[in-house]
Amino acid sequence: MKFPCRLDKFVSHVQELPRSKVKIGIKKGLAVVNGVTISKADYSIGQDDLVEWDQTPLVYLGKRYYMLNKPTGYVCANQDDLHPTVFELLDEPNLKDFHVAGRLDLDTTGLVLITNDGDWSHQITSPKKQKYKTYLVETQEALTEEALEQLRQGVALHNEKNLTQPAIAEQLDKYALRLSICEGKYHQVKRMLAAVGNKVVELHRENVAGIELDTQLAAGEYRLLSDTEVNIINAR
Repeated sequence: MKFPCRLDKFVSHVQELPRSKVKIGIKKGLAVVNGVTISKADYSIGQDDLVEWDQTPLVYLGKRYYMLNKPTGYVCANQDDLHPTVFELLDEPNLKDFHVAGRLDLDTTGLVLITNDGDWSHQITSPKKQKYKTYLVETQEALTEEALEQLRQGVALHNEKNLTQPAIAEQLDKYALRLSICEGKYHQVKRMLAAVGNKVVELHRENVAGIELDTQLAAGEYRLLSDTEVNIINAR
Protein backbone atom coordinates (compact mmCIF):
# COMPACT_ATOMS: atom_id res chain seq x y z
CA MET A 1 0.00 0.00 0.00
CA LYS A 2 1.30 3.44 -0.94
CA PHE A 3 0.74 6.61 1.08
CA PRO A 4 -0.97 8.99 1.00
CA CYS A 5 -4.06 6.89 0.31
CA ARG A 6 -7.81 7.09 0.61
CA LEU A 7 -9.33 6.42 4.01
CA ASP A 8 -11.78 3.83 2.67
CA LYS A 9 -8.98 1.96 0.90
CA PHE A 10 -6.85 1.87 4.06
CA VAL A 11 -9.67 0.60 6.28
CA SER A 12 -10.75 -1.95 3.70
CA HIS A 13 -7.20 -3.26 3.42
CA VAL A 14 -6.42 -3.50 7.14
CA GLN A 15 -9.84 -4.78 8.21
CA GLU A 16 -10.29 -7.01 5.15
CA LEU A 17 -13.73 -5.52 4.55
CA PRO A 18 -15.47 -4.77 1.24
CA ARG A 19 -14.94 -1.15 0.18
CA SER A 20 -18.72 -0.68 -0.09
CA LYS A 21 -19.20 -1.70 3.55
CA VAL A 22 -16.41 0.61 4.66
CA LYS A 23 -17.97 3.57 2.86
CA ILE A 24 -21.25 2.97 4.69
CA GLY A 25 -19.37 2.79 8.00
CA ILE A 26 -17.56 6.06 7.28
CA LYS A 27 -20.89 7.80 6.67
CA LYS A 28 -22.07 6.45 10.03
CA GLY A 29 -19.07 8.02 11.78
CA LEU A 30 -17.04 4.86 12.46
CA ALA A 31 -13.79 6.31 11.13
CA VAL A 32 -11.63 8.58 13.29
CA VAL A 33 -8.32 10.04 12.09
CA ASN A 34 -6.03 11.73 14.64
CA GLY A 35 -8.98 12.09 17.01
CA VAL A 36 -11.33 13.64 14.43
CA THR A 37 -14.34 11.81 13.01
CA ILE A 38 -14.08 11.72 9.20
CA SER A 39 -17.18 11.39 7.03
CA LYS A 40 -15.57 11.40 3.58
CA ALA A 41 -14.43 8.11 2.08
CA ASP A 42 -11.84 9.80 -0.14
CA TYR A 43 -10.17 11.58 2.78
CA SER A 44 -6.40 11.32 2.31
CA ILE A 45 -4.31 9.80 5.11
CA GLY A 46 -0.56 9.49 5.56
CA GLN A 47 1.42 6.59 6.96
CA ASP A 48 1.86 8.33 10.34
CA ASP A 49 -1.83 9.20 10.84
CA LEU A 50 -3.62 7.46 13.70
CA VAL A 51 -6.73 5.76 12.33
CA GLU A 52 -9.49 4.17 14.41
CA TRP A 53 -12.34 2.09 13.08
CA ASP A 54 -15.37 1.55 15.33
CA GLN A 55 -13.21 2.58 18.34
CA THR A 56 -10.44 0.12 17.41
CA PRO A 57 -6.98 1.48 16.43
CA LEU A 58 -5.83 0.20 13.04
CA VAL A 59 -2.23 -0.74 12.38
CA TYR A 60 -0.76 -1.08 8.91
CA LEU A 61 1.93 -3.73 9.15
CA GLY A 62 3.71 -2.67 5.97
CA LYS A 63 6.09 -4.90 4.07
CA ARG A 64 6.57 -8.33 5.59
CA TYR A 65 8.84 -11.26 4.84
CA TYR A 66 8.39 -14.84 6.04
CA MET A 67 10.28 -18.08 5.73
CA LEU A 68 8.30 -21.31 5.74
CA ASN A 69 9.51 -24.88 6.03
CA LYS A 70 7.23 -26.33 3.38
CA PRO A 71 5.99 -29.90 3.86
CA THR A 72 5.01 -32.18 1.00
CA GLY A 73 1.45 -31.99 -0.32
CA TYR A 74 1.19 -28.18 -0.41
CA VAL A 75 1.30 -26.04 -3.52
CA CYS A 76 2.99 -22.65 -3.74
CA ALA A 77 -0.07 -20.76 -4.95
CA ASN A 78 -2.57 -18.36 -3.44
CA GLN A 79 -5.46 -20.63 -4.43
CA ASP A 80 -5.77 -24.15 -5.75
CA ASP A 81 -8.79 -26.36 -6.35
CA LEU A 82 -6.97 -29.67 -5.87
CA HIS A 83 -4.43 -29.20 -3.09
CA PRO A 84 -3.92 -27.13 0.07
CA THR A 85 -1.69 -24.10 -0.42
CA VAL A 86 1.25 -22.87 1.64
CA PHE A 87 -0.85 -19.84 2.64
CA GLU A 88 -3.10 -22.13 4.66
CA LEU A 89 -0.11 -22.70 6.95
CA LEU A 90 0.18 -18.98 7.78
CA ASP A 91 -1.98 -17.38 10.46
CA GLU A 92 -1.48 -13.77 9.35
CA PRO A 93 -3.68 -10.87 8.17
CA ASN A 94 -4.03 -9.64 4.58
CA LEU A 95 -2.55 -12.75 2.98
CA LYS A 96 -4.30 -11.90 -0.27
CA ASP A 97 -1.51 -9.36 -0.80
CA PHE A 98 1.28 -11.94 -0.46
CA HIS A 99 3.04 -14.16 -2.95
CA VAL A 100 5.76 -16.81 -2.99
CA ALA A 101 9.22 -15.68 -4.06
CA GLY A 102 10.34 -18.83 -5.87
CA ARG A 103 7.93 -21.74 -5.93
CA LEU A 104 8.50 -25.36 -4.97
CA ASP A 105 6.79 -28.41 -6.46
CA LEU A 106 4.02 -30.23 -4.60
CA ASP A 107 6.37 -33.00 -3.44
CA THR A 108 9.39 -30.78 -2.71
CA THR A 109 10.06 -29.67 0.86
CA GLY A 110 12.04 -26.90 2.48
CA LEU A 111 12.58 -23.18 2.31
CA VAL A 112 9.82 -21.01 0.85
CA LEU A 113 9.97 -17.22 1.08
CA ILE A 114 6.65 -15.37 1.23
CA THR A 115 6.28 -11.59 1.02
CA ASN A 116 4.12 -8.66 -0.03
CA ASP A 117 7.17 -6.80 -1.40
CA GLY A 118 7.26 -7.28 -5.16
CA ASP A 119 10.56 -5.48 -5.68
CA TRP A 120 12.26 -7.68 -3.09
CA SER A 121 10.97 -10.93 -4.58
CA HIS A 122 12.02 -9.77 -8.04
CA GLN A 123 15.60 -9.69 -6.78
CA ILE A 124 15.24 -13.41 -6.04
CA THR A 125 13.33 -14.65 -9.05
CA SER A 126 14.76 -12.60 -11.91
CA PRO A 127 17.23 -14.70 -13.95
CA LYS A 128 19.36 -11.59 -14.45
CA LYS A 129 20.06 -11.38 -10.71
CA GLN A 130 21.83 -14.77 -10.64
CA LYS A 131 20.60 -15.72 -7.16
CA TYR A 132 21.49 -19.29 -6.20
CA LYS A 133 19.01 -21.74 -4.71
CA THR A 134 20.49 -24.74 -2.92
CA TYR A 135 18.84 -28.16 -2.73
CA LEU A 136 19.55 -31.44 -0.99
CA VAL A 137 18.86 -34.15 -3.57
CA GLU A 138 18.40 -37.87 -3.02
CA THR A 139 18.67 -39.91 -6.19
CA GLN A 140 17.43 -43.30 -7.34
CA GLU A 141 20.72 -44.34 -8.91
CA ALA A 142 24.23 -43.99 -7.55
CA LEU A 143 25.91 -40.74 -8.52
CA THR A 144 28.94 -40.82 -10.78
CA GLU A 145 31.72 -38.27 -11.10
CA GLU A 146 30.84 -37.98 -14.78
CA ALA A 147 27.25 -37.01 -13.96
CA LEU A 148 28.39 -34.48 -11.36
CA GLU A 149 30.77 -32.90 -13.84
CA GLN A 150 27.98 -32.65 -16.40
CA LEU A 151 25.83 -30.78 -13.88
CA ARG A 152 28.72 -28.43 -13.17
CA GLN A 153 29.20 -27.70 -16.86
CA GLY A 154 25.49 -27.39 -17.75
CA VAL A 155 23.14 -29.98 -19.22
CA ALA A 156 20.63 -30.06 -22.05
CA LEU A 157 17.06 -30.28 -20.76
CA HIS A 158 14.31 -31.89 -22.78
CA ASN A 159 12.73 -29.37 -25.19
CA GLU A 160 15.24 -26.66 -24.22
CA LYS A 161 17.56 -25.06 -26.78
CA ASN A 162 20.31 -23.89 -24.40
CA LEU A 163 22.24 -25.71 -21.72
CA THR A 164 21.47 -24.94 -18.10
CA GLN A 165 23.76 -22.49 -16.33
CA PRO A 166 26.68 -24.21 -14.57
CA ALA A 167 25.59 -25.62 -11.22
CA ILE A 168 27.51 -26.15 -7.99
CA ALA A 169 27.29 -29.89 -7.32
CA GLU A 170 28.70 -31.45 -4.14
CA GLN A 171 28.36 -35.19 -3.62
CA LEU A 172 27.30 -36.04 -0.05
CA ASP A 173 27.16 -39.80 -0.38
CA LYS A 174 26.49 -42.46 -2.98
CA TYR A 175 22.88 -41.37 -3.53
CA ALA A 176 22.86 -37.76 -2.34
CA LEU A 177 24.19 -34.40 -3.43
CA ARG A 178 23.88 -30.71 -2.63
CA LEU A 179 22.99 -28.82 -5.79
CA SER A 180 22.99 -25.03 -6.23
CA ILE A 181 21.45 -23.45 -9.33
CA CYS A 182 20.84 -19.83 -10.32
CA GLU A 183 17.90 -20.46 -12.63
CA GLY A 184 14.28 -21.34 -11.95
CA LYS A 185 13.08 -23.43 -14.85
CA TYR A 186 10.04 -25.67 -14.50
CA HIS A 187 10.98 -28.82 -12.49
CA GLN A 188 14.58 -27.87 -13.14
CA VAL A 189 16.41 -30.05 -10.61
CA LYS A 190 14.38 -33.12 -11.55
CA ARG A 191 14.98 -32.48 -15.24
CA MET A 192 18.70 -31.92 -14.69
CA LEU A 193 19.07 -35.26 -12.93
CA ALA A 194 17.04 -36.93 -15.66
CA ALA A 195 19.39 -35.40 -18.22
CA VAL A 196 22.33 -37.23 -16.62
CA GLY A 197 20.46 -40.54 -16.47
CA ASN A 198 19.20 -40.41 -12.90
CA LYS A 199 15.97 -39.70 -11.02
CA VAL A 200 15.17 -37.54 -8.00
CA VAL A 201 13.66 -39.49 -5.10
CA GLU A 202 13.53 -36.64 -2.56
CA LEU A 203 14.14 -32.92 -2.96
CA HIS A 204 14.58 -30.36 -0.18
CA ARG A 205 15.51 -26.67 -0.57
CA GLU A 206 17.74 -25.35 2.20
CA ASN A 207 18.90 -21.95 0.93
CA VAL A 208 17.65 -19.15 -1.31
CA ALA A 209 20.02 -16.32 -2.28
CA GLY A 210 21.97 -16.69 0.96
CA ILE A 211 18.95 -17.02 3.25
CA GLU A 212 19.26 -20.33 5.09
CA LEU A 213 16.27 -22.36 6.24
CA ASP A 214 16.01 -22.12 10.04
CA THR A 215 16.67 -25.62 11.38
CA GLN A 216 14.42 -24.82 14.36
CA LEU A 217 11.37 -24.72 12.08
CA ALA A 218 9.53 -28.03 11.86
CA ALA A 219 7.73 -28.90 8.64
CA GLY A 220 4.77 -26.53 8.27
CA GLU A 221 6.18 -23.89 10.64
CA TYR A 222 7.19 -20.36 9.67
CA ARG A 223 8.65 -17.15 11.08
CA LEU A 224 9.39 -13.57 10.09
CA LEU A 225 12.75 -12.93 8.50
CA SER A 226 15.21 -10.86 10.50
CA ASP A 227 16.32 -7.50 9.12
CA THR A 228 19.70 -9.06 8.34
CA GLU A 229 18.06 -11.83 6.31
CA VAL A 230 15.86 -9.37 4.42
CA ASN A 231 18.87 -7.23 3.55
CA ILE A 232 20.89 -10.20 2.27
CA ILE A 233 18.87 -10.09 -0.94
CA ASN A 234 19.86 -6.54 -1.83
CA ALA A 235 23.45 -6.95 -0.64
CA ARG A 236 24.35 -9.67 -3.15
